[in-house]
Amino acid sequence: MNDAKQLYTLLWMSRPLMQATEAVVESGLEGTGLTVRTRAVLEILLANGAATVPELANKLEIKRQYVQLMVNETLAEGLTSKQPNPRHKRSTMIALTEKGRALVEAAVGREMALVSSIGAEVDPGDVEAALKVVTSLIEKLKSEIGDT
Repeated sequence: MNDAKQLYTLLWMSRPLMQATEAVVESGLEGTGLTVRTRAVLEILLANGAATVPELANKLEIKRQYVQLMVNETLAEGLTSKQPNPRHKRSTMIALTEKGRALVEAAVGREMALVSSIGAEVDPGDVEAALKVVTSLIEKLKSEIGDT
């Protein structure tokens, strides 16, 4: 297989990889009351602290309106709360509640244990190389969108 064909195959393998990952994450969330999408919001807040909806949308790389729906779900479930935003009077910050923190920490912990298990036989150098390639592809593809 030539280099272009292999790269093409790699790009399209991202979809089944993401679908399989999402299915495993969803399975691990059974009984927690979390969905894949609410878990995503909580993970961003866990990693980065309180954020506005536009900041969350930027991190998740999806439309603000969709993130607002996700945030509304976390607020309704008591997983997040609104806090004043010192940078802007009308825009609130979204922060984890203790309930939200506990749920997302447990979910991420289970996922990390699974990743450690399935990655036990994967060469760390291969993972590093894969990360470099995928990161480069993302940057180059995004620049193509900007060039059109």
